Amino acid sequence: MEREKFGSRLGFLLLSAGCAIGIGNVWKFPYMVGSNGGGIFVLFYLFFLAIIGVPVLSMELAIGRASRKSTVRAYEVLEKPGQKWHIHGWIAMIGNYLLMMFYTVVAGWMLYYFFSFLTGKFQQLSAEQVTGYFGEMLGSWGILVGTMLLVTAAGFLVCSFGLQNGVERVTKWMMLALLVTMVFLAFYSFTMPGASNGLKFYLVPDIGKVEELGIGKIITAAMNQAFFTLSLGIGAMLIFGSYLDQGKTLLGESIQIACLDTFVALVSGMIIFPACFSFGVQPDSGPSLIFITLPHIFTSMEHGRIFGSFFFLFLFFASFSTVIAVFENILSCFRDLVPCSRKKAALLNCILVAVGSLPCALGYNLWSSFQPLGKGSSVLDLEDFLVSNLLLPIGSLIYLLFCISRRGWGFENYQAEANRGEGIRISNRIKGYLKYILPLLIVILIVQGLC
Repeated sequence: MEREKFGSRLGFLLLSAGCAIGIGNVWKFPYMVGSNGGGIFVLFYLFFLAIIGVPVLSMELAIGRASRKSTVRAYEVLEKPGQKWHIHGWIAMIGNYLLMMFYTVVAGWMLYYFFSFLTGKFQQLSAEQVTGYFGEMLGSWGILVGTMLLVTAAGFLVCSFGLQNGVERVTKWMMLALLVTMVFLAFYSFTMPGASNGLKFYLVPDIGKVEELGIGKIITAAMNQAFFTLSLGIGAMLIFGSYLDQGKTLLGESIQIACLDTFVALVSGMIIFPACFSFGVQPDSGPSLIFITLPHIFTSMEHGRIFGSFFFLFLFFASFSTVIAVFENILSCFRDLVPCSRKKAALLNCILVAVGSLPCALGYNLWSSFQPLGKGSSVLDLEDFLVSNLLLPIGSLIYLLFCISRRGWGFENYQAEANRGEGIRISNRIKGYLKYILPLLIVILIVQGLC
């Protein structure tokens, strides 16, 4: 079976960035900034993104491009006879399925809120009803299952048309629409009274916050966010390397993807924080910021129905781009294991993912008594813990060790593959950092995630 390739470099960059850009950027990043001192957190986040995220991303892409295989088969091409690195390929594939078992549900939340604002449902609600709207949605198994099925079916439908005709074409237009929508929302948010105070909180480092929160807490939070934002560790990026030609170096491409990912995260805050300060809302109100606090603001502001509709459309595009990208990885793995047409693989996996996502969708209503991580927890919390705290960081450490160890692929092979083409090259001078310091940083993240 001949390996498909991207139709253009722009398609690769937008699809890879679309995989990285997701709920972590537009939902988690703003409230992490709000909870960790504003601008000082952003400063550390950018630093750790450069020294942790970008190198590991280049390694995933290098393994994919060198092997020309999916996540589940890539190690088998590159590892030495008798080695067992390929076991991680199977674990990574399982991680993609597990990620989608809750990601499709959360993407459905965004879709439901978009239609709610678009159809004017929030315009008729009191302040108390706006607060309770999120809980009512979670309490309805019909809404959660229905939106999950819609997202799952739409995602696999796009993938069934092929890499260039389906995934690349749809994601390219969706990402461009996402970027345009973001810029529109940001400029609109800037016009609100008090917007400058929100931007100051967001972008200007405040030494007073360092003393209040402690530098250690801020650094730890920034390191975690910078690492997890690129969805590294389960081969979600490796697959795009396998479709990539050798025209550009992989460190340069990794930097481009990280810049697009960071742009979306930063502009998300530029939309949210001016609105919060304009309406006297605390910017550190946590995950409820998106589904409770901001809808309160939108229902109170002029043209709030339009602003809210575009805002949740933007959130849906961000989450759906990740869904399509990970579905493409799942299909590639499945077809490497079970030779069949793309359309048949899409249909079979649509059923698998839909069934696998039911526990998460039902975990807030019919199965709410099941609280796997303690009182108040849900199936989503368990699945998110397994992916975010175990599979992503441990998987990233394995990719790193495979690329730098003589018992794996080795630094020289990784460096040679990453440096093919034009662009920024990996120097021998950073070998010591990659071999000794970066693994230690990832181990610290793993330990923190388990504590």
